[in-house]
Amino acid sequence: MAEARYGQRKTRVGVVVSDKMKKTVVVAVESFRRHRLYKKIVGRVKRYKAHDGENTCQVGDKVLIVETRPLSRDKRWRVAEILTAAALPKAEKAIIEEETGEELRELEEATAAAALAAAEARLADEQPEAGAEEAEVSAVAEGAEAAVLEEVEAPAAPTAVGEEAPAIVEVEETAVVEEPPAAEQEESQSEEEPPAQEQPEEEETRES
Repeated sequence: MAEARYGQRKTRVGVVVSDKMKKTVVVAVESFRRHRLYKKIVGRVKRYKAHDGENTCQVGDKVLIVETRPLSRDKRWRVAEILTAAALPKAEKAIIEEETGEELRELEEATAAAALAAAEARLADEQPEAGAEEAEVSAVAEGAEAAVLEEVEAPAAPTAVGEEAPAIVEVEETAVVEEPPAAEQEESQSEEEPPAQEQPEEEETRES
């Protein structure tokens, strides 16, 4: 292939054979020359690393590359334009679509598993708090039950001012029925005894 000039810079037309690198493609340029000794036309293929800043080139594209300043150790060319896009066979397109579909499914499954794991972790973190809340609720319920039992067992309070509880009334009645002190009982006995002694004397006088 004859060399062409792009301004003052050399240009080459080739086919992209690799696009695995970032912002870099490998372009295969085929050329034909006559052998100096045998006078036979010999074809050769030379590979160039060209800069593709936007990562637009794909394998199979026919591109025009232009000579430029050194961009890396092996990269001295850049992609000027894409002449023709790659026309992949239907079989290869189907294979690529299947591979991409499988990758997407795997990615979706991975994201779903990660979301499920995150949800389980959140639930595990929230369970202790829920347990503490349940303990507080049970403690409050037990306190309420104890208060109700105390109210049921306690005596009835007076219903109005001036009224007294039945237990207090019984205590007052027993206090009224209490016996007098021992000194008063002795005095009463001493007062009653003399008349009992006088009766026999009267009987003696009557007999006489």
